[in-house]
Amino acid sequence: MTKKKLSLTSKGSYVKLDNGLVKLTILRPQGFLTGIKYGGMDNLLDLQSSESSRGYWDINWSLPGGEDRYHLYSTSFLHDLIINGNNYSVVHSSNDNIEVSFRSTYNPSNSSITLPLSIDMRYILRAGVSGFYCYAIYELPPGCRAFDVAQTRMVFKLRQERFHYMAISDEKQRVMPMPEDLLPNRGKQLIVPESVLLVNPINPHLKGEVDDKYQYSMDNKDGGVHGWISSSPVVGFWIIFPSQEFRNGGPTKQNLTVHTGPTCLAMLQGTHYIGEDIMAHFEAGETWRKVFGPFFVYLNSTPKVSNAHSLWLDAKEQRLLEKAAWPYDFVSSPYYYTGKERGSVSGRFLVQDGFVSSSLLSAKYGYVGLSIATTEGSWQTESKGYQFWMQTDSNGNFTINNVIPGTYRLHGWVPGFIGDYLNNAPITVSPGSQTELGNLIYVPVRDGPTVWEIGFPDRTATGFYVPDVNPRFVNKLFLHSPEKFRQYGLWDRYTDLNPVSDQVFTIGVSDSKKDWFFAHVDRRGADGKYLPTQWEIKFKLNAVSNGVYKLRLAMASATRSNLKANINDMDVKNLVFQVLNLGTDNTVCRHGIHGLYRLYSVDITSSLLVKGDNSIFLTQARAGDALCGVLYDYLRLEAPANS
Repeated sequence: MTKKKLSLTSKGSYVKLDNGLVKLTILRPQGFLTGIKYGGMDNLLDLQSSESSRGYWDINWSLPGGEDRYHLYSTSFLHDLIINGNNYSVVHSSNDNIEVSFRSTYNPSNSSITLPLSIDMRYILRAGVSGFYCYAIYELPPGCRAFDVAQTRMVFKLRQERFHYMAISDEKQRVMPMPEDLLPNRGKQLIVPESVLLVNPINPHLKGEVDDKYQYSMDNKDGGVHGWISSSPVVGFWIIFPSQEFRNGGPTKQNLTVHTGPTCLAMLQGTHYIGEDIMAHFEAGETWRKVFGPFFVYLNSTPKVSNAHSLWLDAKEQRLLEKAAWPYDFVSSPYYYTGKERGSVSGRFLVQDGFVSSSLLSAKYGYVGLSIATTEGSWQTESKGYQFWMQTDSNGNFTINNVIPGTYRLHGWVPGFIGDYLNNAPITVSPGSQTELGNLIYVPVRDGPTVWEIGFPDRTATGFYVPDVNPRFVNKLFLHSPEKFRQYGLWDRYTDLNPVSDQVFTIGVSDSKKDWFFAHVDRRGADGKYLPTQWEIKFKLNAVSNGVYKLRLAMASATRSNLKANINDMDVKNLVFQVLNLGTDNTVCRHGIHGLYRLYSVDITSSLLVKGDNSIFLTQARAGDALCGVLYDYLRLEAPANS
């Protein structure tokens, strides 16, 4: 099939790119994407939105420690929330592809409070390609003030009257509410502001359901393609990430995908499910540059409504093609590294735990990654550099390809073992280099044999009891889903199950999948106020060994938690662990099952234990907070090493 000729035209305030399949209209010099013509639809973007809020980049930033930390500014204050370009140029134009630039340039001598970044937003249209590519170059010039960045992304608002069906995975697809359904006359806002009970939706089949954008979050490692399908004509709009290297927080970082609007998001940097710990902090005078993207906006269509689902299947296939083509060879920026300019790192990941096996174990399907983070686990909160991750094979072997030149540390973690691996030796990658690391041995923290354990260490709370949703607050998508934790209001289900007294878990009798509630939250009292909760773990010791026992508390998430641990008595002398106001993950209210992973090791002197019956009390001491809580990943008590 002959490719149609590419064209680039400029008229008035608009730039138009056309390859015969897709036609883009972009406002110049701002860089707002105002029109996408495809598949018999004159514009896929929302005509009811202003031209500056259909397809745009935005950023969330603040001065250090400012009360306006989560206020959003534009680079010029002309359009709140939205990044404006002030210079348009054609970067590349040929028979194969066109690349255009919309750049905002920051002047450090400017004394006004504006974003201290120069941002170059780029669009690429290729011949014969059913879609287009977007990326941006963020640059911090010398001499700038200190500031923080919480979030940046590109947003697409689609036609409200056309796009009603979303898909983010094989299991998570549905007809979505209309934006009017979230308004007071049709919806009721719940305790979480983003959660709306649909009381009188336009589509009556949705009546009684809860809609919340956080219910459609995805881990970076599990996503890669998400989007919408329209009706009449049947058109698919998909955001495809060919790589996750430019997104912050590594493979377990959770990001928004789609939400009622219909809105489609390309989240590139964000704080969701972690909080302030993952914000990017820039010091005064610091220089920095990062290329976000390119990601691919893929468009497909079918003449038959009955074939609409095939658009999702096709989008998944396209994602594999884009992933195989990464890094792209058609990007014109000198700051984007092609395949020839990158290197690779390989090795074998092993685990040594003498209390599990006398020999080395293969880190079967473990995760290894390169990051500029230099301490154990800090890759989770790293937001300035690139990260390169992969999963090992069944023997622990790995090869990380297409690594951007630089100096990194190798990080890792293994399902079934607690903690984080860090190879402290700097790894320098240069163009074309092939670094072989050999055997890498992870020795998980452990002092002695296991007395008992609760759960399975995989950095989530999925192994614990997740209750059925209150029928008043259901989202039907998750009724028979392994992600039932996505339902609204599960924090109150703890009170429904334990209305008077708190959870008691007996080692050797209780089942963690049935008897350990997935979130250690407050209990709602008879007067509606939320009360501290005290969980008890009962266990027997046939004998007490002299020395120090270790309690390992692996946490999948924490939000505003005051957590205490006592042994056998609530007296101060039996208090062995306390942490105050732990975490800003907001995992409980955002319907998640994990956030920022933490591991605590607690010393328990043998004098606090007795032969026979013992108890550990875990107290969520914060009161009056329905949405605080700890999600445990795994708990283990170890005997002294000499026992």
